[in-house]
Amino acid sequence: MAALNRIIIDTDPGVDDVLAMLLAFAAKPEELDILLISVTYGNVEVQSCLRNVVALFHVIEKEREWRKARGQLEGFEAMLSSKPIVAVGADHPLEDEILMADYFHGIDGLAGVHTSHPHLSPSDAWKTLFQPPTAKASAEEVAEAQELAALTTSFTASQVPAHKEMLRLLKEYPRDSITIVCVGPLTNLALAAAEDPETFLKVKEVVVMGGAIDVEGNITPVAEFNTYADAVATARVFALTSPNPSSTVPPLPLKLSTLAPYPRQLSRPLKLTLFPLDVTTPHTLQRSHVSAKLDPLIKAGSPLAEWTSAFVHKTLDKMESLTRKQADIGLELHDPLPIWYMLTRSAPSWMLAPKAPEDIRVETAGQWTRGMHVIDRRSRKKGGISQQVKSPGAVDISNPMESLIIAKAAEDEGDAPGDNGGWLSLAKGNRINRIISSPGEASFGPYLLERIFG
Repeated sequence: MAALNRIIIDTDPGVDDVLAMLLAFAAKPEELDILLISVTYGNVEVQSCLRNVVALFHVIEKEREWRKARGQLEGFEAMLSSKPIVAVGADHPLEDEILMADYFHGIDGLAGVHTSHPHLSPSDAWKTLFQPPTAKASAEEVAEAQELAALTTSFTASQVPAHKEMLRLLKEYPRDSITIVCVGPLTNLALAAAEDPETFLKVKEVVVMGGAIDVEGNITPVAEFNTYADAVATARVFALTSPNPSSTVPPLPLKLSTLAPYPRQLSRPLKLTLFPLDVTTPHTLQRSHVSAKLDPLIKAGSPLAEWTSAFVHKTLDKMESLTRKQADIGLELHDPLPIWYMLTRSAPSWMLAPKAPEDIRVETAGQWTRGMHVIDRRSRKKGGISQQVKSPGAVDISNPMESLIIAKAAEDEGDAPGDNGGWLSLAKGNRINRIISSPGEASFGPYLLERIFG
């Protein structure tokens, strides 16, 4: 049976990214076909992110051996059936100013687990998988690299940049058959879209964890980390949802003048579904649930339970050190939530904002507001009638103050009076589908543990 969803995961593996990948890998083959793990910088620098991906596969292989020896189902069927490609992408933002969250995720991105649990970390030989042998490499070294690649059964290492692997897959598969799930900065996607926008637009949907709409940010008062890390990349990807991308695409910094502008006419707009902090933050994994599920498995010898427990508990300790001691602190499951959406997207409780799609734009130049997701909160409405995407159960909440209608402006016309930026024009602005509710905030943590560990 063909998988219900064929996906690419674009990620900067820190703690919740790894939990997101575990949830995806533990799926059934008929649920997910995981084509590519596209690695980017973010929580830590890109080589540490890549190391965390390789370590994840390494620990899963150990876990499957342990389960097999106990006569249990080995699990992780989607990972095995897919044998996803792993490709390394951008190592810095488009504006070349790197930002990391190692203060939270630890210097290695996983709360120091490679140092505290070296027996569960792969040897450095994996590095040869992602780079061709040097001209000075001996025949023996080349043979060793080939043998290592042949022995790697759970993933396929690529020596091609991640954004080029994205484009290759989008070319090879039918239109509307691949969804890209993005849980890190959007630099890889922005590079792919700039290189070949029409191939990029063959994607079925881009699902993004990022932004903050009606809640505070987690890196500045108004910005969420993934967006802030490369606001220009996010703005460029969002612009592809617009009927007129030039109306929201940011000007390129001078040093990036080689990045091609989008063509004036594109075949269709991008479908983008956004998971901002507003909806992800309430979904938590409580310390008590982690202990109850993993402690017995650790005593029984589970490598995956030992590894996961180490970085989750240390991260929870770090959270308490930054805030205060709590009775049962919870880890916010930002990045796993879009994977849950991919597994259960037909559930009616996945609801869009009542007036989706929304014109959500990204601030790229503000001294204090870079990375902010901006919406028009004025009591005025767009001219004409725009078709809205309705999610099951969504209610259209009308504002009686929306009485001033601005006539529709042609694409090439200037802004209407009192509307700098074309916010009230149907020919301008982005079209973002924002998720506002899930099948259950309290149920997600236990669900995630059950899917991964049984």
